[in-house]
Amino acid sequence: MWGLTTVVAAFALALVVMSFTFMGGAVIVAVPLALIAVGIAAFLDFKRRRKTAQSIHTHRHDDDVEFTDRDRRTLVSE
Repeated sequence: MWGLTTVVAAFALALVVMSFTFMGGAVIVAVPLALIAVGIAAFLDFKRRRKTAQSIHTHRHDDDVEFTDRDRRTLVSE
């Protein structure tokens, strides 16, 4: 899990636990706020992972491979 996601999830959990501890109207505010914070952190994490995956594909070379006669004899298609 990414560092920021862990911190945001811990903060959201702390908000929910605090709201239940004080048993006030904080539950109405803390639970949606925690869900929004976790959702934003997940969105940023997915965005970062997608960007990383795309950067890997840009480094891949699509060069044509030249096979020698010996290579063609040893290649077996099944």
